[in-house]
Amino acid sequence: DDNKVLNIRTEADVNPGIYYLFNTETEKLTQLFKTHPTIDINQLSPMSPFEFTNRDGVNVTGYFTAPQGKVGDVPLVVMPHGGPHGPRDYWEYSGDIQALASRGYAVLQVNFQGSGGFGNDFEVAGYKEWGRKIQHDIIDATRWALKKGYADKNRVCIFGASFGGYSALMSSIIEPELFKCAIGYVGVYDMNLMWDKGDIGEQDWGEDFLNKVLGTDKETLNAFSPVLQVD
Repeated sequence: DDNKVLNIRTEADVNPGIYYLFNTETEKLTQLFKTHPTIDINQLSPMSPFEFTNRDGVNVTGYFTAPQGKVGDVPLVVMPHGGPHGPRDYWEYSGDIQALASRGYAVLQVNFQGSGGFGNDFEVAGYKEWGRKIQHDIIDATRWALKKGYADKNRVCIFGASFGGYSALMSSIIEPELFKCAIGYVGVYDMNLMWDKGDIGEQDWGEDFLNKVLGTDKETLNAFSPVLQVD
């Protein structure tokens, strides 16, 4: 209560987390425990930030993780984040990414238009663009990484959960030759169901939110629905 002793947690892209006690009077730092003591941090792969200009001239950022520093002749997993509005990818430890990197896969994360943390205009730019601008940013980032020679263009997969799962399917529909596999996990693949079956509309703010970010145009909702674009 007197703030003489603090509990401190450190974390980084190659540090799953370490807890310490810090005495503010003696300035003594004592390690308590590691969150994942069995993980050898020397086997983890650094996450590097990047920035590129998309097809519309907008600066888009993200993170690239190379498997133990290897680039070029490696397979690539593109991993879009969920949300899409509000969440974003961060420079931090990720068990999923490190698991892939430890098996020899490079990983690409994109803070596409619509992501949070980059100002209101950037987030609003993704409204009603779920199956268009957002996916274009993901695709443009993938092509940027391949043009840089970071991975094998013939071994590119896209995987995500929630909105990331939607993006995995939608991006591969827009660019079927770019991705050799697409994995959607707990995603929504029919935009009409966001209105008809989803629980967002049951909230007081839900209908306004869906109107704002999805809209009600049936033709657009169908065009943005992977399940209706299987062919």
